[in-house]
Amino acid sequence: MKYQTILLFGAPGSGKGTQGKILGTIPNFFHCACGDVFRSLSAANPLARVFIEYTSRGQLVPDEPTVKLWRQFIQNSERIGRFNPGNDVLVLDGIPRNLPQAEMLDTTLEVRAILYLHCANFDRLVQRLQRRALKENRLDDANLDVIRHRLKVYERETKPVLKYYGAKKIHRIDSTQPPTKVLRDILARIDRVMK
Repeated sequence: MKYQTILLFGAPGSGKGTQGKILGTIPNFFHCACGDVFRSLSAANPLARVFIEYTSRGQLVPDEPTVKLWRQFIQNSERIGRFNPGNDVLVLDGIPRNLPQAEMLDTTLEVRAILYLHCANFDRLVQRLQRRALKENRLDDANLDVIRHRLKVYERETKPVLKYYGAKKIHRIDSTQPPTKVLRDILARIDRVMK
């Protein structure tokens, strides 16, 4: 059985995590932020070291460990009853991050919609990331050179995922609006898609 899935999509700092956390509080929605899954690993876990090694340079963690960790997290969430794929819509944030990951997850995900949180203002994204670095102690968001590199990696490697899923599934949302208005737009799109 494929998981009924909504992808939260956008550049680092576009608000995916903020909106995903809110959606995850709604009954029958299960939010999974891949970066949070990595950050929750014990420092002794070899995957945690891989995550820190790559994100400190603004690079994506290699596909195999990313998808493996994600699958383990989802299976554990099912096993303990946090995620019920028969009833819950999976809200993904931060995965798939590139075309190989999208292809690896093709037999697992039934992507119903991509909520593309679009922010054309580079300076706004940088401000959000730096604010998040202070607020959440996220070292990968603190260094301006790393931020610039992450945004280039997003343009080069992540943005092509949109074409993979096709224009009909993409719902463009202006993420420069206040978070409540972004949420309003997201809920309106979800309401149409999930009927």
